Amino acid sequence: MSEKPIVRMAELEIDPDTIETYRALLIEEIEASVALEDGVLSLNAVSIKDHPNIIRILEVYADRDAYEAHLQTPHFLKYKKETSDMVTSLTLIDVDPIAMRSKP
Repeated sequence: MSEKPIVRMAELEIDPDTIETYRALLIEEIEASVALEDGVLSLNAVSIKDHPNIIRILEVYADRDAYEAHLQTPHFLKYKKETSDMVTSLTLIDVDPIAMRSKP
């Protein structure tokens, strides 16, 4: 197991006609990932104000192994399959954390 956390930002644009279905699937996937995967430290999704179809997700994984394992889980694969026609743009950006804190 590697030591360094993996932090990425996902920038997505969703077909506006499918946004409610997309959001429900995203919430289901995030809740399952955090509950079932020890290596998923946090997943936080937001939409841009006045542009609900523009989504940003901050993803934090314990390490590269945890990230790779996440990509193979049934809940993530279901999310990818069921949302593939809804996502019109996806950019994944690896980022370096500067300061990340949260209250329990």
